[in-house]
Amino acid sequence: MSIDVGNRWTHLRKILGRNGPFCQSDYEPGSEALKFILESCKILIVGCGGLGCELLKDLALMGFMNISIIDMDTIELSNLNRQFLFREKDIGCSKSETAAKLINERIPGVQVKPYFCKIQDLDPDFYRDFHVIVLGLDSIVARRWINGMICSLLNYEDGVLDQSSIIPLVDGGSEGFKGNARVIIPGMTACIECTLDLFPPQINYPLCTIANTPRLPEHCIEYVRVLQWAREKPFGDVAIDGDDVSHIQWIYERSAERANQFNIPGVTYRLTQGVVKRIMPAVASTNAIIAAVCTTEVFKLTTSCCTPMNNYMVFNDVDSIYTYTYEAERNPNCLTCSRVPQELKFTIETKLQEIIDLFISDDKYSMKAPGLTTMINGKNRTLYIQSIPSIEEATRPNLKKTLKELEMIEGQEIVVTDITRPNALIFVLKLSTTSQSSSSTEPK
Repeated sequence: MSIDVGNRWTHLRKILGRNGPFCQSDYEPGSEALKFILESCKILIVGCGGLGCELLKDLALMGFMNISIIDMDTIELSNLNRQFLFREKDIGCSKSETAAKLINERIPGVQVKPYFCKIQDLDPDFYRDFHVIVLGLDSIVARRWINGMICSLLNYEDGVLDQSSIIPLVDGGSEGFKGNARVIIPGMTACIECTLDLFPPQINYPLCTIANTPRLPEHCIEYVRVLQWAREKPFGDVAIDGDDVSHIQWIYERSAERANQFNIPGVTYRLTQGVVKRIMPAVASTNAIIAAVCTTEVFKLTTSCCTPMNNYMVFNDVDSIYTYTYEAERNPNCLTCSRVPQELKFTIETKLQEIIDLFISDDKYSMKAPGLTTMINGKNRTLYIQSIPSIEEATRPNLKKTLKELEMIEGQEIVVTDITRPNALIFVLKLSTTSQSSSSTEPK
């Protein structure tokens, strides 16, 4: 049964057919102009989970008729309690394709185009084709990648930003009964990289703790997941499948045994599944609220009917309902949007491994597997790349070498790539002959 959209248009004409105190200067009231905007504006949704389903439904019902959605995942049984566009018969199918088919069938006039792939599989021309991009992700890495891609599409003429190259980014996120929404105008407001420290730190347990002195039920589960699984290989030489009940059951039983040895209560099947799959608690009502806020901001950006949010909103209804909006400020030294060359300060005796450790451990970078290349005597030279096994093996000896042994000099450029960014970062090496190393970066 399709949804009657007549009432939707009636209400929109009443609301937007006249000027108001919060209208922007370029807003032109009138139902014809509104209809043209909603029909022609191209919206991209990244993520089709709990929040993504809400975003797709809200934007379609709001009147946007040209929507695309990307998601690389398939539907699992555990998704059905909050990802309401899916049914049990859809398990194993593509999330984006299933959601798009349902919306296209239920809401006349709307054309949702699905993309069942990774965001990295699509080139810059694909992203350049959209007017607004909306994020419904649970991955910080994916957020940073999209943010880097959109910032890389900006054009500058004599140092002045060409505003026609700006693609606004609306980002939503939720965890339990808490959520946030933000509006990013690339090159003008704070980007995701500017406020990276606002995200909670990723939980990693020290190996020595989980192996020798466990204190939490999570320590016991991690011990079985990381060490005991590889040692005992209960199902053969296979990786852990978080959606395989037999795998989770085996980990749960061994975790409970280890917890009993150390008198640690609290190991449950649900907790085991959460630790293994790195599950973040999701609440359908929170997703609905954050999606509504994001949809409203998309409507403001595309119609200019009202000034967009400036620029970060937090929501919390753990004990009571609380919201707060504030302006997140740009980081003048942001690696992604500041366009300021960065200096790497080290001593001549610093080893390459120390530089790589800095890129991984420092919250400013939070890289996963950085690859470093440079130019020596006019020739490209790979210092270390982890992502390609053959190159990793060939360049592994460089990790123990000092910058002096690698023939690095003052002012030399190092090109750094990582899966968290669509484009390479260029650093300028600043060397010191003293024994003390600052191991820091500053704008040049």
